[in-house]
Amino acid sequence: MSKRLQVLLEETELEEIKRIARRHRMTVAEWVRQSLRASRANEPTTSVNSKLDALAQAAELSFPSPDIEQMLAEIASGYGDPPA
Repeated sequence: MSKRLQVLLEETELEEIKRIARRHRMTVAEWVRQSLRASRANEPTTSVNSKLDALAQAAELSFPSPDIEQMLAEIASGYGDPPA
């Protein structure tokens, strides 16, 4: 079900939005809907605190790792390059 949203804008803002919408060959309403969708899509899906918690937990882990030369050789071999 669609719902109506009323937004109050300064006249200069509305005129600029109208110009932009015309340039994109769409109605102001469609331009606003697409802009809001794009803005929502750029919002993080998880909170900053949960990301920081995950990083803190990962930092407590310890795994063996090769020295940098061995690591680079293994990466290169994965691309089919001969080891250096």
